[in-house]
Amino acid sequence: MRPSPLARFLLGIYGGLVVYASLYPWTGWRAHGLAPFAYLEAPWPRYITSFDVTVNVLAYLPLGFLAVAALHPRLRGAAAFAAAAAGGLALSLLMEAAQSYLPSRVENNLDVLCNVAGAAAGAALGIGLLPRLYSSGRLARARLFTPGADTDLGLVLVGLWLFTQLNPAMLLFGAGDLRDLLAPPGGPPRGPGFFAGIEAATAAANLAAVALLASALAAPRQPLRRMLLALLAAALAIKTAAFALIMRAEDVLAWLTPGAQMGLALGAAVALGALSLPRLARLALAAMLLMAATVLVNLAPPNPYLAATLKVWQQGHFLNFNGLTRVVSVIWPFVALGYLILLASRRRETLG
Repeated sequence: MRPSPLARFLLGIYGGLVVYASLYPWTGWRAHGLAPFAYLEAPWPRYITSFDVTVNVLAYLPLGFLAVAALHPRLRGAAAFAAAAAGGLALSLLMEAAQSYLPSRVENNLDVLCNVAGAAAGAALGIGLLPRLYSSGRLARARLFTPGADTDLGLVLVGLWLFTQLNPAMLLFGAGDLRDLLAPPGGPPRGPGFFAGIEAATAAANLAAVALLASALAAPRQPLRRMLLALLAAALAIKTAAFALIMRAEDVLAWLTPGAQMGLALGAAVALGALSLPRLARLALAAMLLMAATVLVNLAPPNPYLAATLKVWQQGHFLNFNGLTRVVSVIWPFVALGYLILLASRRRETLG
């Protein structure tokens, strides 16, 4: 058995996400006169909630699992478990030490203990399940998608796109919104029709672009249209789940605005029709749609309905998580565009 590039990609990206979430909001850095690791000798926190303990354990569980998967088959069994747990311990110690310089964060030794427990649990789970998952996963990977590390990277990008749907504050499929970073949203008042049109075009262009990107990863003679429908169903299920976590039961479909409905219909129609194009043409069309969607989402005026709905949303414990989904959604289209250019250039070299 060979090492899995996909597992290594996932481990690197997940580790980066843990670092970002641990140090969010990345502002207000200051020295407080204590040693960075002084928290290790401090007493237990006075207030301990089951939610905080659970979140800290679950945050590092995938890290331990992915570490075992990335090390396989070079390290197995006890050696892989020890390496994954040690990696989780080192990362947690460094993150808590860095948090000591952020006034909005509170470093403590209990978090380290919970993080290490999560990494160890994930590593144990990986050792128990990996042989079976490795065999079935490689078979499915070989059957459904083209070989190579380029495809693995593309699958990671599709997974990150699904991850961005967990942010309830963004338009449907509206990745690449830079307005909060470059300038506050504003501009002259616009009518509902203008906003609905922008929202529909953004959702349609992004959906079609991601569908075409995913289709370029598929192996020959795969049912591309069924794969597209499965991807769309997964994205909508994740979007609904994000609203279900923060809204009342009657508001879980608040994201399904008239503009979103038009965008879904148009995007699905464009994607289904474009799947018959040659692979290189699909990559070019995906890149153009992605650029158009990124421009459109930055032209969209603020959505007063969504702003009113989200007033009931108190981020609380989800503050770091939503900051994480936000930064991934901002970066995603630009990374995906570079990836599409890379795939197209490789394809042209092969044809040449």
